[in-house]
Amino acid sequence: MHVMPPWARDAVLLGSDSPLPLDRPFTAREADAMGVRASLRARLVERGLIWPLLRGVFVASQVQDSLGLRVGALQLVVPDHAVVVDRTAAWVHGVDALPRSAIHLMPRLDVVSSAGSRMRRPGIESGIRDFVPSDITVVGGLRLTTKLRTACDLGRRLWRYDALAAVDGFLRAGLDHSELLAEVDRFKGHRGVVQLRALAPLGDLGAESPPESALRLHWHDADIGEPKTQIWEYDDDGRPTYRIDVGDPEARYGAEYFGEQFHGTDDEEHDEDRIAWLEEHRDWSIEVFTKVDVYVPSSLPLTSCGEATPSPRRPTTCATRRTSTSLDDGEEPPGGWS
Repeated sequence: MHVMPPWARDAVLLGSDSPLPLDRPFTAREADAMGVRASLRARLVERGLIWPLLRGVFVASQVQDSLGLRVGALQLVVPDHAVVVDRTAAWVHGVDALPRSAIHLMPRLDVVSSAGSRMRRPGIESGIRDFVPSDITVVGGLRLTTKLRTACDLGRRLWRYDALAAVDGFLRAGLDHSELLAEVDRFKGHRGVVQLRALAPLGDLGAESPPESALRLHWHDADIGEPKTQIWEYDDDGRPTYRIDVGDPEARYGAEYFGEQFHGTDDEEHDEDRIAWLEEHRDWSIEVFTKVDVYVPSSLPLTSCGEATPSPRRPTTCATRRTSTSLDDGEEPPGGWS
């Protein structure tokens, strides 16, 4: 009678007797050759024992995320003659620029051929791109666009709310803002340069997440002054107590983004207490926004926010906000992505 090996049983953890590599990424084809077919891999993913790193590439859950891991995963599927660009290059550089749909659907890889031809492979988003030598860096044998070139490309090619988030992310990752500003004119005549020229000066490494960047861009679009990021308020003893995502200290108006990851039901009481303290003891007016507010195709009329009465128990936008169709995660805005 055939006995199923321990590693193939749903209820057991991956251990030393597993045929799968436990210290490096592996491809679906490699797993197939070891007898770990797609249905079993799906169960292992469901149980959190392995996780999909890229399309067709997996890694054991105990392996820590790192630059080396990401580079090694891409080397399994990216040809030697190719250059990793755009969102995938940002991922290697540690910048969150993946589409919001990535939480449900593994995104395509952004890869171009250095031979000047379009790559036609399943799971790859390709095209033709002109580079100068300084645009390319090599990390662990993998060729990809530099932080500067990737920031410029994403600032030109993404929907403007995601584009500013990418710019902010690269500034947090160490890109010099003055270097970015100086590079903009190089792309004169290229697709999206007008957008890049407008967004590059707005870059702010204080924005801690893509939605905060989008919220700040709505503020700029409303033309109500220059918002500050990560504003600390102190208690009576001078100790930093609470921080506001985006705000105007002089007007005492702040805008908070409540994402599901850090502002769920378990955090509701803390959020209520924090906002109540800021309003009652430091005279702030705090308005709360969520993803259905910030990812819309037009600006929120923030000019009236100072007159609104926010409720920390029920995340709202301004009382006078016009009704508009919000975008689901990853949905393309009207007119397409710029």
